[in-house]
Amino acid sequence: MSVLDELYREIILKHYQNPKNFGVLPQATKTAGGMNPSCGDQVEVMVRLEGDTIADIRFQGQGCAISTASASMMTELVKGKKVAEALELSKKFQAMVVEGAPPDPALGDLLALQGVAKLPARVKCATLAWHALEEALR
Repeated sequence: MSVLDELYREIILKHYQNPKNFGVLPQATKTAGGMNPSCGDQVEVMVRLEGDTIADIRFQGQGCAISTASASMMTELVKGKKVAEALELSKKFQAMVVEGAPPDPALGDLLALQGVAKLPARVKCATLAWHALEEALR
């Protein structure tokens, strides 16, 4: 295993074992959820918008390490961003894990999930929270 692979593995485990922004957001202005029927992962994303800015975001649910880590890193990345920026980051993330597109440095820790593109069964795990975010922001 390369040093980079080991670093990525550590990032994923850190977010899985201690997810950021996990829990209920009582003052949410938008919510959306999703489920991956093939493995049972489920997530609900709650967003509090102030104008067109994501002032706060949380998620809850249960899932595998990839699903939970992706949701945790996503909430960290989009908090404080404009809705349009968050949707653009979603496109970049999904292009990376679904299509195998070159990773964009704007994705930060989410680059740790770029290897998911080689694991088709795990793509839905990685993108579950992102689909919920997009639905909430529509």
